[in-house]
Amino acid sequence: MAGLVKAKKYDWKDSNLALFGSDLERNVKKAAAETEPAWKVAGKKVGLQIWRIVKFNVKSWPKNQYGQFFNGDSYIILNTYKEEDGDELLYDVHYWIGQYSTADEYGTAAYKTVELDTLLDDKPIQHREVMGHESDLFRTYFSEITLLEGGADSGFYHVKPEEYKPRLFHFHGVKKSIEVRERPLSKKALDNTDVFILDLGLNIYQWNGDGANKDEKFKASQYLQKLKSDRGKCETEVFVGEDPEWLKLVEKYLPDVDLDDDEEGGDDDFEPSIFRLSDESGKMTFTKEAKYARSSLDTKDAFIVDTGKACFVWIGKETTQSEKRQAMSYAHDYLQKTQHPLVSVSRVIEGKETASFKAALP
Repeated sequence: MAGLVKAKKYDWKDSNLALFGSDLERNVKKAAAETEPAWKVAGKKVGLQIWRIVKFNVKSWPKNQYGQFFNGDSYIILNTYKEEDGDELLYDVHYWIGQYSTADEYGTAAYKTVELDTLLDDKPIQHREVMGHESDLFRTYFSEITLLEGGADSGFYHVKPEEYKPRLFHFHGVKKSIEVRERPLSKKALDNTDVFILDLGLNIYQWNGDGANKDEKFKASQYLQKLKSDRGKCETEVFVGEDPEWLKLVEKYLPDVDLDDDEEGGDDDFEPSIFRLSDESGKMTFTKEAKYARSSLDTKDAFIVDTGKACFVWIGKETTQSEKRQAMSYAHDYLQKTQHPLVSVSRVIEGKETASFKAALP
């Protein structure tokens, strides 16, 4: 894996973003946020802004790489917008965790997301995004999401084509939900129902599996042309199905090696649930509500609403500071005990609920 020591993979089951609700998060002050150079232009106008975490620092991510994420890194994404016929700037802020991102990186991303939220007067809706399990909202920001192996320092965009290390890209999905993901150089990564691009630097090949849909073919074709335009001098070719020339390339560049895939999705058998977070008794309690319905929500407390496909942290208007600070931490820790620990998490405020939250809770 280029530019990344794959010594210890992020352990989703055992991890704990303890920064939420900790002394570190509680001590985040607006004055401190104002000293962060990266935030000087954050949320000043409508548009998308992305930063990458580099050794505890927030670094601006190049606009020509928006939508491209390395699995060894963590990022912060801020979307600034206005409602129709409105003048007020509104925000969604996401922190995105790569599968091989270090604890320092994703911890810093979580901390800095809270800091940015504080700077913007607690107006943003906060979201946790995990690689390969991004929310529908997150996906709307990009024409496609490209998941790359390694870290951004691997020089993916700063290497001469003749020195380029082969990469295999997988195109999967329909319409605007096409995901582009770098896959290991193995014939076992191929799927006859999808489209793949084998990028050798000076030669780029697209392979359309027999079962690939028109959206995957079209997106891969666009991607191929963009690579060709960016590189300049390179040759491209498209193969379909069991083309003998494609099979020769597979034998040469894609050995028959096992894949290290342990991706997890949603929990299809899960029964949607609501949990109440309350310190009314003098200590923090986390209890399951008997009824999965909006009527179970109480303005005095915080609630975790788990659909099995997504998780929401609902903050009541009269929620205490302690409940507000610890709600995201409780949601994260709770998810680690489920069969769907990687689903997206969104924090919503009473009276400002998102459309996705309203649709999830009857």
